[in-house]
Amino acid sequence: MSDTLFFILAALAIVGSIGMISMMQPMFSAISFIITLLALAGIYALLGSSFLFAIQIVIYAGAIVSLILFIIMFLNIKPENLPQEPSKNRFILLSSFAILPFSYLLISMLNFLPQQQPTPEAFGDIKSVGLTLFNDYLLPFEAISILLLISLIGAVILAQKERPIEISDKEPK
Repeated sequence: MSDTLFFILAALAIVGSIGMISMMQPMFSAISFIITLLALAGIYALLGSSFLFAIQIVIYAGAIVSLILFIIMFLNIKPENLPQEPSKNRFILLSSFAILPFSYLLISMLNFLPQQQPTPEAFGDIKSVGLTLFNDYLLPFEAISILLLISLIGAVILAQKERPIEISDKEPK
């Protein structure tokens, strides 16, 4: 049963990812991104990692996607402001065909991997994730937080559009 559920969630994540890169409207891409993140949360739940499942839902599907949606709405992108990409679907299709040999190579390498070991007892719990994150990956963690802050500032600067001064025929009294 869990294998079937895994394949369903994996297919949902792949379909959400394809939808994210192929949608023309940024809002639809963000919704496809939410579908992908929720499918990944389901995969974490299948692995028995309740902490990573909750973090995936709360932080990624909740906070970060809310921030992305807020920035999309803040920028007020109209369909006429979007770039014209007449060959986007062809590019995606050709890229997919270019990736297929590497995918086949990776899948064939799975036969040479050792058999699956049971997940450790402390896999995905709060203590092990916290110790790994703040001991081994403290610098990348802080770098990503600074990168997110810079991207938020950049989005606000890009959203400030210069408005033309309207000259009215009426003079102030």
